[in-house]
Amino acid sequence: MLLMIPLSYNLRSLVARKGTTLASAFGIALVVFVLSSSLMLSGGIKKTMGSSGSSENAVVLRKGADSELSSTFETRLINLILAAPGVKKDETGAALGGGEAVIVIAVEKTGTAGKIANVLVRGVSDNVLKMRPEVKLIEGRLPQPGTDEVMLGKSVRGRYTGVDLNLSFELKKNRKVQAVGIFDAGGSSFESEIWAGVDTVKSSFGREGLVSSVTVQLESGSKYDAFKATVESDKQLGLQSFRESEYYSKISSGTATFVSAIGIVITVFFSIGAMIGAAITMYAAVAQRRREIGTLQALGFTRRAVLSSMLVESIVLATVGGLVGAVASLFMGFVKISMMNFATWQEVSFSFTPDPGQILISLALGGVMGVVGGFFPALSASRTNPVIAMRA
Repeated sequence: MLLMIPLSYNLRSLVARKGTTLASAFGIALVVFVLSSSLMLSGGIKKTMGSSGSSENAVVLRKGADSELSSTFETRLINLILAAPGVKKDETGAALGGGEAVIVIAVEKTGTAGKIANVLVRGVSDNVLKMRPEVKLIEGRLPQPGTDEVMLGKSVRGRYTGVDLNLSFELKKNRKVQAVGIFDAGGSSFESEIWAGVDTVKSSFGREGLVSSVTVQLESGSKYDAFKATVESDKQLGLQSFRESEYYSKISSGTATFVSAIGIVITVFFSIGAMIGAAITMYAAVAQRRREIGTLQALGFTRRAVLSSMLVESIVLATVGGLVGAVASLFMGFVKISMMNFATWQEVSFSFTPDPGQILISLALGGVMGVVGGFFPALSASRTNPVIAMRA
């Protein structure tokens, strides 16, 4: 007795029903594309924010603050923090670190007829490039200390009205600054920021005597525990310390989770539709091929062989659709979008980051849809009475 129906039979059957095959494959491809793209975007958010910090840098905030935006403390504490053990010194013996003032400003987006976006302005110390060696000036020059000059992250350039190299724009009403340089930060969220001198930011927004945070470069990552213990030991100071890399991963987790959740919700609804579509296609195929299925059973193929054959046909359909969706999602790697970071309320540019694990998850979903969508039609086909089917 014959046990299995040849795979070539299923492939010829799918080719013979071009319309329904393409419609079902497209539905599954769309589901895989949506899920894969949302996972890639979530990964891109984590990569962009995670790469913003170094494990050898430490960020000090006011105790209880969950981000720099909600943190302020007096500038007199800066020297105490810089004197903590483990802080790296430059060739002159000065500590590599300084206070930073963080503000979010509203700027009109280019070509959007008055649409406003939030841009983070970071007031930095004069040694910021020594402290963050991954940041490179790629065009123009560095701002002169004590002047109303700023430099722009490359993702900010040209995205907002008047915010470009060699142009002046209002940091605050009646307080203009001029962009004199463009910097690259290796794809991190710093590229979505405007950097000015810390004194310029403080004086512009009435924050004299206050900073949002202090960032320091440590002699090595192993020195962090001693640094943290010293900074947090005096409860009267009310300070808390984070590794810079952990801090930026933490403030990106909410946005990444939100994107993943939205993607999963959309995928669930799309998946239900795709499985229903696949089931309808297979039921239609069974109805059209009753005589054919009856003939197969008359030739000696068992009900199990017919069930397996119909199920294989559905899985092949889902696999092809899944592969198309997964390949199409890879092209999203060339796309950059801007989204709000809920922790800092700034608009940050993110890219879709492909990951083999995410692609495999998406393909596995396509296979599951093929199994679920094809099982009951296949079961119906296997139960077809060969005598009645051949008389139809």
